[in-house]
Amino acid sequence: MKPSSIRLRAVAAGLLSGALLCLATPYNNMYLAATPLGGGHFPLAPFILLVCMTVFVASLARLTRTKPLFTGAELLTAWMLCVVVSGLAYTGLMRTFLINITALEHFASPGNRWAETLAPLMPKAWTVSDPAAVDLLYNGLPGGRRLDLLQVLEAVPWKAWAAPLAAWGSFIALCVLVMVCTVNIFSRQWIVNERMNFPLLRLPYLMEESFQEGRVGRFFSDRFLLLGLAIPVLLHTLNGLSLYLPTVPQVPTVLLAGPYFAKTGLFSGFSKLKLYFIPAYIGFAFLTSRQISLSFWMFFIMGGLLTGALSMVGLQVPQSALGVTFGPTLTLPEETQMIGAYGVFFLFIVWLARHHLLEVLRDAFGKGRSVPKESEWISARASFWGFALGGAGLTAWCVWFGMPLAQTVLLLAIFLVVLVVATRVICQGGLAYFTLTAAPMDGLLAVFGSGFMGGAGLLMAAVMQKVQFLDLRESLMPSLVHASKVGENITRKRLYFLGICVVIGVGIVASFAAMLVLCHKVGVRDMQVEWETASVLRVYEDVQKLLEAPVGRNNWILAFASVGAAVMLGLVLCFQRFYWWPLHPVGYLTMYSSSMRILWFSFFLGWLCNQVTLRYGGVELFNRVRMFFIGLILGDFLMGGVFAGVGLWMGQSYQVLPS
Repeated sequence: MKPSSIRLRAVAAGLLSGALLCLATPYNNMYLAATPLGGGHFPLAPFILLVCMTVFVASLARLTRTKPLFTGAELLTAWMLCVVVSGLAYTGLMRTFLINITALEHFASPGNRWAETLAPLMPKAWTVSDPAAVDLLYNGLPGGRRLDLLQVLEAVPWKAWAAPLAAWGSFIALCVLVMVCTVNIFSRQWIVNERMNFPLLRLPYLMEESFQEGRVGRFFSDRFLLLGLAIPVLLHTLNGLSLYLPTVPQVPTVLLAGPYFAKTGLFSGFSKLKLYFIPAYIGFAFLTSRQISLSFWMFFIMGGLLTGALSMVGLQVPQSALGVTFGPTLTLPEETQMIGAYGVFFLFIVWLARHHLLEVLRDAFGKGRSVPKESEWISARASFWGFALGGAGLTAWCVWFGMPLAQTVLLLAIFLVVLVVATRVICQGGLAYFTLTAAPMDGLLAVFGSGFMGGAGLLMAAVMQKVQFLDLRESLMPSLVHASKVGENITRKRLYFLGICVVIGVGIVASFAAMLVLCHKVGVRDMQVEWETASVLRVYEDVQKLLEAPVGRNNWILAFASVGAAVMLGLVLCFQRFYWWPLHPVGYLTMYSSSMRILWFSFFLGWLCNQVTLRYGGVELFNRVRMFFIGLILGDFLMGGVFAGVGLWMGQSYQVLPS
């Protein structure tokens, strides 16, 4: 891409669309349970907006024979600002937040004894302690459904919410500061030095390129693209009609392959195997490098074979050996290999960036003028000291509320390691949908035991982890890395960076306001929050178990974590030393992720088509066939947008993409 300037109108469009998205997401996702407007790291609503704006601006310019209202770079800017905040109102922050900070008050009972065991350990400023305010949140305002939004907003008991919102608002602001500075520190290394591939940006870049060259019509009328587009359109039209009209036949998109495998023996790890047919993810897999797409599905198969092999030789460790863990999908002891693998891969990231990081340090402590370079928004000096300030602020925040200093520093460091590694996997692997296997705290508890954190520290760490560092399906940091890549060739970086900062601030405020208004209008109990409630309650129940029956070092987890570290070290060495090595280390990191249980078959199909196309047709055929897979992505997301609109109208929506 050529260097391009942007105007204030692009930032304003992104800010407006981002704010509206944050306001609409809670109602759409958590009340209607419709197709998520965000839903991952290639969010639905912003992409629909990009397609519509591209077509509209290009058509208007052609009809009026004037210059387009936006340039290609400005369209990407508006889209990216919307992407950055797309997850804040849902899984990226607000999905479980209000339940998390009110659970002790609302769900405490004589049976669970939370009032005696957990409530005294929780900082008072973290929770809403007014029973009447909590009751309004869960049951709604009297006659709330008949009130308009402004009336509901005025009726919210803000006095009861002021202290927790101020406390958590400062925590979230410090987390955002650390994320922004971390991304700025690593951006030049990943984008310029390593030339990292960004599969999720391929389609927006191609659209922007066609827009700049004045061939938007030819792009969307490409016969390969239309052929690919037709598949998800026909598939979801039929299945969507089947939801509303049961007499219409349905085409299954999930095949149960598990019954074809024995529950004992080498293939017992596949007894719950499913084959998901998701056209968009097949398209993303085709656009991902073959080495990475091969690694994703290959390591998933290896994980299933390992489970069967361990049972065959009598080394199958019972699930009870895990003890109490906080991992969202952690079910087998061998899955804790990821704890060691994450640590080694983080060291690999740092080692690859060693020269760059030394340059950042020299710049930070130097006396000369420090200026942003290439993909950086701000100078290395500013990002280093911003990172230091944010880290010190988070440490002081935790210590102020009662967590010991040493434990605080170690916990925050682990949070950072997991976040950096997960961000790298998502952006380099093109994973629009990603989940962690083990929680950041699981490794800490396995090494030091539950007594290391202390009672209050253990509870505080678990709540902090749930708020920001456990469910990364819509995490902010990968979107910031994508924003850094999009801004690589933008000349007015200060305006671009200012837009990112403002849209994040506005998005957080809008998300809080929208969720509070919705909860007080209809009540949490009448929203689609079964999973959200269960996941929060599990956190508190697990903490209570550890307080009542403290555990020491978990040797089984440490053993498998050591195996994971050794395997990752071997993969890293082979990846670096042998040019012919076929597997990429990031594939190992997703071996047991619940997201790969959904995506592995898509990556297999995408890799297979990519391999066959390049082997027998070369680059020329690849460039033509690529449009077919772009059509798969376009069709899936366009139908997601259609059914999101239908859901708003009908009150019931067909789910196009996994949530």
